[in-house]
Amino acid sequence: MKKYLVKNRNDLIVTGIFVIFAVVTFFTKFSFGFKVIENFKSSFLEMISAMPFIFILIGLLEVWVPKEIIEKHTGKESGVMGVIWMILLAMLQMGSLYGAFPVAYILWKKGTSVRNIFIYLGAFTTIKIPMLSFEIGYLGLKFSILRTLFTLPVFIIIAILMEKFFGRGFNMNNPVTGGEK
Repeated sequence: MKKYLVKNRNDLIVTGIFVIFAVVTFFTKFSFGFKVIENFKSSFLEMISAMPFIFILIGLLEVWVPKEIIEKHTGKESGVMGVIWMILLAMLQMGSLYGAFPVAYILWKKGTSVRNIFIYLGAFTTIKIPMLSFEIGYLGLKFSILRTLFTLPVFIIIAILMEKFFGRGFNMNNPVTGGEK
């Protein structure tokens, strides 16, 4: 238990502060606090309702798609086709960004290059088909095409820079330092 408390100290502190904030809000009738708690509750319920489907998708990806196929199509040697595959995968997915991180982790674990992981996350945040349909409806097709033409190259450049920054030191045991646990 002590090991758990030490390991998760910062998370527990933040959670404790939020609980104290909620209790103080309840007793002081702090209107802004009620809005914060309501937004938290709404986001939490949305996340909890989507997570089972995300875990099913990740489980199927883990079991059905061999590592060799992922490495071949999205690994370090995939080139332009790897970028295209990541953009297509990101466009076809639905949901909030917290749903993209577990998928990105599984792809990375199966051999997708760091560059393609960052491209996937960038494309997921900007060019999902459901989001594009709303954007076209409200802002027009011309705006959506121009925004995509400007943002996508930026994400690709950032992904290339991140791959150079992380280099070979980005491994499963410790992505930050590149060393063992």
